[in-house]
Amino acid sequence: MPQFLAHTDQPLVAGPAGARRPTACIVLNDGQIFYGTGFGATGTAVAELCFNTAMTGYQEIMTDPSYAGQIVTFTFPHIGNVGTNDEDDETAEPVASGMIVKWDPTAPSNWRAAGTLSDWLEKRGRIGIGGVDTRRLTRSIRLQGAPHAVIAHDPDGNFDLDEMLARAKAWPGLEGMDLARDVTCAQSYRWNEMRWAWPEGYARRETPGHRVVAIDYGAKRNILRCLASAGCDVTVLPATATAEDVLAHDPEGIFLSNGPGDPAATGVYAVPMMKTILETTDLPVFGICLGHQMLALALGARTIKMNHGHHGANHPVKELATGKVEVTSMNHGFTVDSQTLPEGVIETHVSLFDGSNCGIAIEGRPVFSVQHHPEASPGPQDSFYLFERFVAAMKKRTEVAA
Repeated sequence: MPQFLAHTDQPLVAGPAGARRPTACIVLNDGQIFYGTGFGATGTAVAELCFNTAMTGYQEIMTDPSYAGQIVTFTFPHIGNVGTNDEDDETAEPVASGMIVKWDPTAPSNWRAAGTLSDWLEKRGRIGIGGVDTRRLTRSIRLQGAPHAVIAHDPDGNFDLDEMLARAKAWPGLEGMDLARDVTCAQSYRWNEMRWAWPEGYARRETPGHRVVAIDYGAKRNILRCLASAGCDVTVLPATATAEDVLAHDPEGIFLSNGPGDPAATGVYAVPMMKTILETTDLPVFGICLGHQMLALALGARTIKMNHGHHGANHPVKELATGKVEVTSMNHGFTVDSQTLPEGVIETHVSLFDGSNCGIAIEGRPVFSVQHHPEASPGPQDSFYLFERFVAAMKKRTEVAA
């Protein structure tokens, strides 16, 4: 295997097998350099580097708005093997800044494939890098924390390593960044598409349901589909919606979506809205991911940055009330500090990987949230009961009012 000299003061780094010259490069802010084979778009990108342990769902991951400001290293080597299609995107365009994989993507082998991963990335301006020692890269992230990184793809293999390192060191990082504003919808809209089912695909909800206002901090499409499938008429509002905006739709329940960035930064405008809702109404509230963190902040808890976060479709989470263990999909770099939960707010779920908080609820009220992604795309369906619990709370409130 050939080797390439990055800097005279840097160690030799192994390049991709069989390549005479690398066409892609990764520079971390601590000076580590990795070479590989570029695919997808050419150019450069700077972001936080994370790793994802999911075995499926790379298209959903790249289009998950929660990955704004991040480059994804996939620990599973067979990325690209099922190609891409027009149905699996979680939002209109990829949000992750780029992807890093062990093996160069092969030709797709799946009946749903409409194109290759490389072409899909190129058309959408996202860089892919293959032939990288992702095990070594992942170990570095676990040991030292999620680094800031610059990735580059140049077919001629020309890289300005000094400039890339300077950019990586100068990038401010996700702490203090409000990225929800960048990925939220520009205006409100209705949603009635339901979950994919054989053989119809995505059906539309035709019957009336419970009126739900979903706050879009970076909502994944499949979360909205799950709400519709569970029995909700969904109206989506931008992240900056006020309590007055929300209540103007006469909702029976409030949903808080997933999203990217520092929850404390988004909370500057999201927390006052939630406090008003909680103090002036008895509406059921359900939050996921960033929405979970927004609810926790509104209740007086704090959030903290994690060393390398949780990213994958194989994370065990325990529901404390029942002892049930759910295999969940996760994507977050910040977490709720359970030690700061106020009286009357209980911890409902915990991660079995590190004991971090994965759920909260207000005692005696239908207000709850989870850190993981119960919409299960990608991942199993262990947690879909949470959508049903939300709908049951709205139904009970309606019956009591009647």
